[in-house]
Amino acid sequence: MVHRERVLKSLAHVEADRVPWDYWATREVTARLLKGLSLADEEALLRFLDVDFRYVLGPSHAGQAGTNSGDELVQDSWGVVRKKMTVKSGDGSWAYSHVQCSPLENMGSVAEVDGYPHWPSPEGLDYSSVRRECEEVGEYAVVFGGDRLDRAAQLKPMMYLRGMEQTYLDLKQNPEIADSILDHIRCYYLEYNRRVFEAAAGKIDIFLMGDDFGTQEGLMVSLEDWRRYFRDGFRQYIDLAHEYGVKVMHHTCGSVVELIPDFIAAGLDVLQSLQPRAKGMDLARLKREFGRDICLHGGIDIQQVLPRGTPDQVREHVRRQVECAKPAGGYIASTAHNLQPDVPSENILALFDAYREFGSYQS
Repeated sequence: MVHRERVLKSLAHVEADRVPWDYWATREVTARLLKGLSLADEEALLRFLDVDFRYVLGPSHAGQAGTNSGDELVQDSWGVVRKKMTVKSGDGSWAYSHVQCSPLENMGSVAEVDGYPHWPSPEGLDYSSVRRECEEVGEYAVVFGGDRLDRAAQLKPMMYLRGMEQTYLDLKQNPEIADSILDHIRCYYLEYNRRVFEAAAGKIDIFLMGDDFGTQEGLMVSLEDWRRYFRDGFRQYIDLAHEYGVKVMHHTCGSVVELIPDFIAAGLDVLQSLQPRAKGMDLARLKREFGRDICLHGGIDIQQVLPRGTPDQVREHVRRQVECAKPAGGYIASTAHNLQPDVPSENILALFDAYREFGSYQS
């Protein structure tokens, strides 16, 4: 069966030949696997692992902002200043960009927010290559998610711009400022995504949003505040994609079980990437309670089993998760987030071997 057909069947809650599976990993892990397996590039790795999805970035603001290399500071297209940081764990290390300056943090009025000079614009980006990039994917399911600057969200960019502490204060004490910031964010993403969908001309299968609404123990904001500030924008993003015949997948870490009924009511097609050790996020429970109404993506533990388990323990964990989630379709096997450098390569290979072993619908 062609990969794209397999994915679309699963999204329609129909059993195909096997469960589709995805690959999420840091650049460092991908580089290590390429070297260890003597493979030429990431596409060769994805084919080796028999992954069903390919991600298309689309036009990006990345790299267009000024850089102060002396201090290793980078200002992105939103005016947020970040510093490159390196994390070391055992024999591995990986880099991330830490927010150093939130440019809206000290603003005290809607007028100041509206007058901020660095609100990004979808103008000036080149959308002409989007359709070609999608067509080059070939037999695989096309996922458009943008890069980390252009992946549709609300709470995350608000926290980058305003600072986490001030964001929480705004939601309770400055609703007019919160509304103004979110309005600017939503207007940008809606227009950017509309232009991408137009340019793709029906070649995108899945639109990926990404906004972390959960912590290990519960929601990042109250259910009441999520509905007050974020529900309408969440639905607007989904409605826009559906107008172009595109399914919608939303990435969030953490415990978001309280939000799933709202996600379903908003029309979300796929909830990604389920974190099984977060409170209330047991995959068997989620499949039982919500599996008829929404597709589930993820559920393979990267907090304990993959970094600390043996290959046999990885195999058994995958068996339990896949076998409880795969009946009647609607499940995409994947890790709860990017594979990190603390996950041994032998466990990654055991992971994909277990997908093959337990993901089949054939007797």
